[in-house]
Amino acid sequence: MSTEALARLAEERIDHRFKGLPPDAEGRTVGELAAERRNLFTSGFTTPVLALSAERLEHNLALMETYALRHGLSFAPHGKTSMAPQLFQRQLDRGAWGVTLAVPHQVRVARAYGVRRIFLANELVDPAALRWIAAQLTADPDFRLVCYVDSVRGVELMDAALRGSGRPLDVVVELAAGEGARTGVRTEAECAAIADAVAAAPTLRLVGVAGYEGEVPQATPERVHAWLRRLVALAADFDKAGRFAGVGLEEIVVSAGGSAWFDAVADVFAGIPELSLPVLKLLRSGAYVSHDDGHYRKLTPFNRVPEEGALEPALRLWTQVVSRPSPDQAFANAGKRDAAHDLDLPSAQAIRRDGVERPATGVSVTGLSDQHAWLRTTPEADLQVGDWVGLGLSHPCTAFDKWQLIPLAEADGTVVDYIRTFF
Repeated sequence: MSTEALARLAEERIDHRFKGLPPDAEGRTVGELAAERRNLFTSGFTTPVLALSAERLEHNLALMETYALRHGLSFAPHGKTSMAPQLFQRQLDRGAWGVTLAVPHQVRVARAYGVRRIFLANELVDPAALRWIAAQLTADPDFRLVCYVDSVRGVELMDAALRGSGRPLDVVVELAAGEGARTGVRTEAECAAIADAVAAAPTLRLVGVAGYEGEVPQATPERVHAWLRRLVALAADFDKAGRFAGVGLEEIVVSAGGSAWFDAVADVFAGIPELSLPVLKLLRSGAYVSHDDGHYRKLTPFNRVPEEGALEPALRLWTQVVSRPSPDQAFANAGKRDAAHDLDLPSAQAIRRDGVERPATGVSVTGLSDQHAWLRTTPEADLQVGDWVGLGLSHPCTAFDKWQLIPLAEADGTVVDYIRTFF
């Protein structure tokens, strides 16, 4: 990535755009504020404020690097989780092949910070975006983008938009995870027709197959494994038929792997047969970088293979009790604008008062308004107006997007950096 572009993030001035930061930091640069190593709890941060654990982030990065290496997988973590170039850099430093993204805007963010390998897990048919990507490919010989195709019509639109561009765009046929799944081609016969359409398009080059096993209907280990075997068989069939014949092609891409079933991906991809070219076995999990205290805590494959380690939830939303209208109810000043809420409500984890932190025993979140968390309390909660309550969040993809600048804090509260997001 571009060290110059990343360095410029530290030059951005603190102002009203950034929630939770100390009011007296206004006008300082992000780098100046980071150098002060302020304490999240005692140095003027205002609630609500989302913080990222420095130690847990590092643990998660190291764990997935080790996992991928152990299982012979390449790794393109899904950047749409955080949309944070600083985290992209740390993922690449930990051996990632590149970054997975979903829409053209995200690609533009990644390119602005110098990401050289991008897997676009979507079919791209927007002419303006395609022409921009073609220009990027022409201007930078080291840039590689791999994109889904899942329809003959899509291939035609892509080819029309790319006519007259330089080197062809690499594409993979997306196999749907089954009837009722999201995007992707439903049958192998349709996959073959799309591959033929790609072969007839001089602007495209077929480099592999891909899909998302998280969309397997009524997913069970058996169903997920069966679909992954279909994906591998599709790659083998394409290879046997000579479909991977693009000029200069050096490897065949076979890609899958969200954050819930990457153990199944590792199992099945270990059995990929020898093909005519080396195989890039590309895993794309994204939520691991922060993990969570809800959805992925329940679904992570490390629950099934505990001997491989465990991810740690790295995000915590600190909010403050602003109302205590009755003995069994309280309200805190963080709501839907601040907390992920599409899969699970936040969970109360910790209470801070007068510098002392304790478990949030007897406190539960029962609902969210735009700017308030509804808390149910029991007598043992001992909750007072002014207390800070630390909330664990579910679904990091819809937590990062609510915060433009996130303090990276050590266990004692010392803030060592600020993570900039772009949504």
